[in-house]
Amino acid sequence: MVRTLENVDKVRMAVVKRPRRSVKRHSAAVGLTDQSVQRMLHKDLNFHLYKIAIVQELNDRHMANRKISSEQLPEMLNDGGVINTLQMTDEAHFHLSGYVNEQDYRYWAPENPQELHQRHLHSERLTVWCGIASFGVLGPYFFEDNEGSAITVTPERYVAMLRNFCEPELRH
Repeated sequence: MVRTLENVDKVRMAVVKRPRRSVKRHSAAVGLTDQSVQRMLHKDLNFHLYKIAIVQELNDRHMANRKISSEQLPEMLNDGGVINTLQMTDEAHFHLSGYVNEQDYRYWAPENPQELHQRHLHSERLTVWCGIASFGVLGPYFFEDNEGSAITVTPERYVAMLRNFCEPELRH
């Protein structure tokens, strides 16, 4: 039987020492299968996987670095002349309350720390669209009404942005 007191204690010590390490890495460290370590964590140690939200303050240095990167990317795309019509677009939602959605940060612990990361159900946010092609950056485009207030992105508003902003920028 793999779930001996000795093995359970090895798993406990490994997880207490490094709670953010994955089950796969813990299993390699203690010399047991992933399934055995997972079973011990749940059934023997009553550990669970918890998620931590991380936020990062952006300052002027970050803005300067992003500007430099955005100016260098088109040059990198044109190196060798292979890519000449690549276009990528994306939009991002910035919650004005400071909420950040962080999905991939979790840790193992025997009890939930009961930390609250509150956010409004429908928090006010700003949606920004940007595009990039080998010839330059399109945007940013802020989805706002005539008074400059953030608005919800609907299919109609997205198509209007493509027609009224994106197409003229591409032609220019």
